[in-house]
Formats: sequence, structure tokens, C-alpha cells
Amino acid sequence: MRALRDLLALQEKLVTIDNIQKTVAEVLQDQSRGSPFQASIRSVARPRQMAMALAKELTNHSLPEIGDAFGGRDHTTVLHACRKIEQLREESHDIKEDFSNLIRTLSS
Repeated sequence: MRALRDLLALQEKLVTIDNIQKTVAEVLQDQSRGSPFQASIRSVARPRQMAMALAKELTNHSLPEIGDAFGGRDHTTVLHACRKIEQLREESHDIKEDFSNLIRTLSS
């Protein structure tokens, strides 16, 4: 029930890809130089995938639009990120909790 309330609250608040990127970087304390979503090193891959999945779930942007916002990534990269995060949410309580916390943070 709380998840439903969180999602309804999101509809009332404008959530942008830029806001998602900043929130994920802050919450997951990404320590990379420059934009954490431009690099391809392993330490930023998971936060970037998380942000892409959130952008797909919380915005009306297409996969190519989301990819462009993440340094010109291809739409298939965004699709892979969404599928990977969904898989990890099913397998890992920590990932599931991080994802839920990010949704709550973005909706507040």
C-alpha cells in the first residue's frame, strides 16, 4: 500500500532525468570525477543502471531519450539496464531497498 502511495505522489511531482541522476549520485554516494553517468568503469555502472531504470519507470521518456541523457547511450543499453536492475531487485534485498528508497526520495 505504501508503494502505491509513493507512486501516486510521484504523479503529482515532476520527476526529470536530471533530478534522477543527481539523486542517485547523492544517495549512492558516487565518488567518480565528472558526471558519474558518462564513465563506463564498473564502480559507476550499477548507479547508472539504477538511474536508467528509475528514469524508465518514473518518466515518460523513450529509451533513446533516456540513453541520450546518459551520455549518448544506445536504447538497448537502457533496456539492458532496466532488465538488469529488475533481476537484481528480485535477487538482492539491498538493491530492492535502494530502489525503493530512491523512489521515496524522488517523491518527497
